[in-house]
Amino acid sequence: MARGKKEIGSKPMYGVKVEKNVYVPARDGVRLAVDIYRPDAPGKFPALLALSPYGKDVQTFDTPPQPFGKSVFEASIEAGNPDFYVPRGYVYVIGDLRGTGYSEGEYEGLFSKKEGEDGADIVEWLARQPWCNGKIGMAGICYFATIQLFVAAEQPPHLKAICPWEIFADDLYNHGLYEGGVLNIFLYGLYTGTYPARCGYAPRNVVSAMMKNTPPKKLERLVEKALSNPDLRQYPYLYHLLKYPEKNPILFDFMLNPYDGPYYRERSVCSRVNKIKVPAYVGGPLFSFFSQPQINIYNTLKVPKKFLLYSNMGTRPWKAQHKEVLRWYDYWLKGIDTGIMDEPPVRYYTAVDNKWSKAKEWPIESTVWTKFYLNSLGSLSPEPDNYNDVPDCFIQQPLYVSEERARVRYLTPPLSEDVQVTGAPRIVFYAAIDADDTNFRIDVRDEPSDDSGILPLSSGWLKASFRALDKSKTTPWEIGHDFTKSVPVEPGEINEYVAQLRPISYTFKAGHRIKLEISSIDIPTDPETYDVMWHVCNSKPTLHKIYRDGKYPSHLLLPVIPEG
Repeated sequence: MARGKKEIGSKPMYGVKVEKNVYVPARDGVRLAVDIYRPDAPGKFPALLALSPYGKDVQTFDTPPQPFGKSVFEASIEAGNPDFYVPRGYVYVIGDLRGTGYSEGEYEGLFSKKEGEDGADIVEWLARQPWCNGKIGMAGICYFATIQLFVAAEQPPHLKAICPWEIFADDLYNHGLYEGGVLNIFLYGLYTGTYPARCGYAPRNVVSAMMKNTPPKKLERLVEKALSNPDLRQYPYLYHLLKYPEKNPILFDFMLNPYDGPYYRERSVCSRVNKIKVPAYVGGPLFSFFSQPQINIYNTLKVPKKFLLYSNMGTRPWKAQHKEVLRWYDYWLKGIDTGIMDEPPVRYYTAVDNKWSKAKEWPIESTVWTKFYLNSLGSLSPEPDNYNDVPDCFIQQPLYVSEERARVRYLTPPLSEDVQVTGAPRIVFYAAIDADDTNFRIDVRDEPSDDSGILPLSSGWLKASFRALDKSKTTPWEIGHDFTKSVPVEPGEINEYVAQLRPISYTFKAGHRIKLEISSIDIPTDPETYDVMWHVCNSKPTLHKIYRDGKYPSHLLLPVIPEG
């Protein structure tokens, strides 16, 4: 494309023609249902494809965008707005994955190989239609975004670019259902339709991959093992699901696979990123479990790429950032030089300061990793506490005894100047427990000068028995652990634990204090749990001792961005 004066992007100039329940044949003969929104005019246009298991018809539900947590907020309406793109000269196609909505076939567990293959088949079918110019992109966020990556890895010839934002579970184990080896039950609500995705899946023929592919005797043993796990048994609805898996075949499969291995590797798109050959605009919020997958995918891709990180997941139906997506696709699908590829590759938003910044790479090239040591009397300091070897302690009762989350807290003195933290906080700490396992939850918070406190800015989890590091998986942007096997803890033994928290970009203002909390439980009814994707907790009382002295220099490591 010629460089020079930048061209104005596509402007609205067409009406919208809709074709509902068009069936596209997959390579195995299964018919996949799509809705096609296209310009009501002659000619050939590029097409954008959005795929999910949520039901295509709800994606155009006509409600004003709602903030997270409101009464009619619906997290699954994430395909994007056809009424924005079609008038600007794009065909917009929203489809049901096989076995969901109006599509035929069988949905065999989350992210089966068929999902990428089916998407590739639809791409090539679209390219053959008389109203398409043969240039296809993909659209939508969260599940829609991860599917873009699976489809791109299949390398359909007419897929020319993708725009995966809010990537979910590029690594289905650690970035999906077992953060730090600790099971979260996000898929309980997502599939069945409880908060925040009340619609849930649109199941037509959803089956358990484990029930389909595991010999009956082995399956029976796996189910009995899960039923005997006291951590799962303490939740009646998880016990119920293990007994009646048809209610939620997806979460059933996850509960039978508590270790990383072939089940997750086959369904993790991070292992296929090297097959992606088309330009990619990666983006999404520095929020919840989206932030780390986005960073991992962006840094792994070896194609023309861009990176955009904003502060939160925003509103639903998803109608935000459409102008930016349009700039991307105008450039790659229409040949309009919008200037998007002349800009710095990384752009990110910092909360509190409410500012956008540009960078060449992630982690940010100016990052200064800064240690804050855990000290006695609950202080967090640049200097270690060398002389007080008495540990800090907390005892966590199980949920059926108490709904109080025990914890230890450490705070800096009031800051003398603003401190911008951009990246993934890490913690190295030394701990002993009186059991053979526990879960550690780590939170970083901003403690205002009025001591009121707010929700955690960044959180991380680590199951003690998964403390072993895996150097082959460790990168400049993530700490790797070995989740293929567990090593029980010797009660009373002091062990080193290294945990990574979810990435953030946040400015702690002068006069505020940085707060670190270590606990071991998520309580669904506790507003401080913050994240609706809460984690399965330990089922027995456990004493935790946190050591922080000259021999055991426990510390928080923050990615600080110097001023200027």
